[in-house]
Amino acid sequence: MPTTSPYPGRTRAHWEQTADQLLLAVRPYASPRHGLIDLPGPRPSASGPRSDGLEGYARTWLLAALRVAGARGEDPHGHLGRYAEGLAAGTSDPAGSPDAWPQMADTHQAVVESASVALGLRLTRPWLWDSLDDSTRQRAVHWLLPALGPSPVNNNWWLFGLTVAGFLQDAGIETDRARRTIDRALERIEDWYLGEGWYSDGPNRSFDHYNAWAMHFYPVLHAHLAGDRDLLDRYGPRLHRQLDDYTRMFGADGAPMPYGRSLTYRFAAAGAPWLGALTGHTPLTPGATRRLASGTLRYFLDRGATGEDGLLTLGWHHPYEPMIQSYSGPGSPYWASKGFLGLLMPPDHPVWTADEEPLPAETKDAATALGPTGMLLQSTAADGLVRLHNHGSNHVGDDEDPGYARFAYSTRTGPTGGDPERDNHFALILDGAPTRRLTAEPLGLGPDRAASAHTPHPGIRVVSATLVHGRAEIRAHLVTGAPDGTPVRQTGWARCDRTVTAQLHPVHGYAGGVRRLPGGSTMFGDASEILAVDGATAGPASLFVALASLTGEADPDPVATLADIRVQSPHVIQVTWQDGTAAVLRLPEDS
Repeated sequence: MPTTSPYPGRTRAHWEQTADQLLLAVRPYASPRHGLIDLPGPRPSASGPRSDGLEGYARTWLLAALRVAGARGEDPHGHLGRYAEGLAAGTSDPAGSPDAWPQMADTHQAVVESASVALGLRLTRPWLWDSLDDSTRQRAVHWLLPALGPSPVNNNWWLFGLTVAGFLQDAGIETDRARRTIDRALERIEDWYLGEGWYSDGPNRSFDHYNAWAMHFYPVLHAHLAGDRDLLDRYGPRLHRQLDDYTRMFGADGAPMPYGRSLTYRFAAAGAPWLGALTGHTPLTPGATRRLASGTLRYFLDRGATGEDGLLTLGWHHPYEPMIQSYSGPGSPYWASKGFLGLLMPPDHPVWTADEEPLPAETKDAATALGPTGMLLQSTAADGLVRLHNHGSNHVGDDEDPGYARFAYSTRTGPTGGDPERDNHFALILDGAPTRRLTAEPLGLGPDRAASAHTPHPGIRVVSATLVHGRAEIRAHLVTGAPDGTPVRQTGWARCDRTVTAQLHPVHGYAGGVRRLPGGSTMFGDASEILAVDGATAGPASLFVALASLTGEADPDPVATLADIRVQSPHVIQVTWQDGTAAVLRLPEDS
């Protein structure tokens, strides 16, 4: 049946072809019996080269499984045979041999990869697992079973055991233990479900793409594959609600919002929208689902996500090592395989036959409060840009994480690493250095606004608020506890893409004009430019207000014309927008 793809131009055949190209490209890097796939990269992960080779196998195996299961067992390139041989070799060869897999007791990262191994086996059971000899199956089960123990990391890792248990349960192996593992994992993540479709990734306030490609992905897919109606009735509506917000995080060009960690998974971001369509738990029409997923796939492939050798690189568009976590090895990007989940739906499914429809970012200007996260989305239809204002998502560590600590992110700009200058940051300058924002304590969220507080230095508090309208952003910060005359600095967007215009205008508390600072590299380019305004504290409470804008419009109006802003008190700001509508921004009291 013909399909129409007027936006990104990706049909089901394109998806199958892309999957095959990605899989064929990794073949030269397989070990002698295909148990490991040792891909080239700038450095090994913290788990070491052997773990990285398993990761290369497991994550590309998941892609092969989706490709073959989606074709109902047809395998013109012989993917199954190679991965079956790798399974046998990886689980039987002695430690240290060219194909042997690391054991989970020795290498915790193997727990992560066990989920992809098991999910692939579950999807292809009629064509691969059921055809294996008993000895190979016993060795594979022996390798998988440790994943049923308690998770060594207290976050989304609990769902890897669930995924292994789901396969074993389907295969009739250790079913009682598998059931207990599933129940325990679901009980654990229940503690982190905060409502309105949002989980925290562990006992913290870490909100990012893991909500979609882990916290919802594994439970809902397990319920679907198991045919467990009770579980699907419980977790499916949560996925539906998450997609209400999540699908607004994609720009009209298909770009997901680059915030948080593990961004090198790239079009794994399409996995959750496909899953919503697969299970019937989605706010999107079939045509909008394909528009989003295909737009994301094309976004990355058209911008150099694969090198000349056809391999996915560690980066966003091109290789970009500063955004890579220590746990990421050369095979890590192949969790992009999750983005091919749509292949499980047959060619005559409406997601493949319906006309594509526009994304939310393309239809009208919008501001969307993201429930319990403290985050606010702002999108403009004229340029398809989406911006995220962060007043509540954290990933607390010993140092500031650029993927979480910024006040704002967008689908067309990326955060700088902080050297020489942080973008979208408000800082006090103490001993010649800007202060950091390790945590954002949410203080309030509304349809067009968000507020938070942080402690940049003992005894000093900053209450911050953002108010948005169209492309305009009012950024307000109330500083208490700082000595008089302490310098402060507000920075704007780190602009690498010359098709966007960043603007910043001082309104209250800042002295002098706008400065241009070198921002260093971002995932969008080797060098960026950041606008900044400066001021100094005065008195027990000092308010600083600036007006910012990021736009893809050609020849935009000066940012100062977007709003008339009048400060009534340190906690009350009156605003009249350019179109005549009015608003009052109240900075909340910090308790």
